[in-house]
Amino acid sequence: MSTLPSLRWKDHAPWLVLLAGLCALYVPTLVSLFSGVWADDTQGHGPVILALACWLIYKRWALVDAVGGAGPQPLLAWPLFVVFGLLYALGRSQGILLFEVGSLIPMLLGCVLLLRGPQQARAIWFPLFFMLFMIPLPALLVDAMTAPMKMAVSYVAEHILYAAGYPIARTGVILQVGPYQMLVADACAGLHTLFTLEALGLFYLNLVQSASVFRNVTLAVLIVPISFAANVIRVMVLVLITYHFGDEAGQGFLHGFAGMVLFLSALLLILTVDGAVHWLDKRLRRWRGETAA
Repeated sequence: MSTLPSLRWKDHAPWLVLLAGLCALYVPTLVSLFSGVWADDTQGHGPVILALACWLIYKRWALVDAVGGAGPQPLLAWPLFVVFGLLYALGRSQGILLFEVGSLIPMLLGCVLLLRGPQQARAIWFPLFFMLFMIPLPALLVDAMTAPMKMAVSYVAEHILYAAGYPIARTGVILQVGPYQMLVADACAGLHTLFTLEALGLFYLNLVQSASVFRNVTLAVLIVPISFAANVIRVMVLVLITYHFGDEAGQGFLHGFAGMVLFLSALLLILTVDGAVHWLDKRLRRWRGETAA
């Protein structure tokens, strides 16, 4: 009776030591993120990505314990600790979030390699990959990518609403609808929004767990135009709200509601496209079976 707790402690002690070390490093980082960039609308997806990644790791941990393999690989783990520990120190001291936050993923990989092995690390590859979407991107890259994206979203939204009969015109990323002028902001059509919707699509793919390579690859590729279409829908909703209910409605509570429209429309588009791809995949499989016969 008295030996069971000690055995459990011996089993969990290495994980607790590594967890304590990770907490010492990254809890201050998370505090900075929650009070900094993650408090901004453009990067508010960070906490959601982190929570979903932790949930996925939790759901797959039984598989990690069940998978056999070559066993712990310290020769692979310690180089990860050293290299990315130095990268973390550089990012933390110099305020480079790309290094500071990005180092967490190989650190977690190193923990699994140190105490389990490569096969177990492979079992949680998707949650670790999914964490990439929570890393704050360099401002230079965001600015360079956001400008053409906003132009494209503005252009498409203008032409659709004009074809629907609305008095709308565009100058750059400024939309003039009736007596109102609207600036298409980064939060409406920026790179961060595209990243968030891309993460949503990949999370959906992981939950579906389809065995069809055609279905997975096709939907993964189509997530990018789906994300663009969802951005266009959000801008159009904001324009219509402003045109019919006034500028205060467009910039007030209903602006936040348009953010919900973005994610709901993206989810509906993903489900619709996935249904169509699944139907096409079944038809192709049936056709190949008939020709083979």
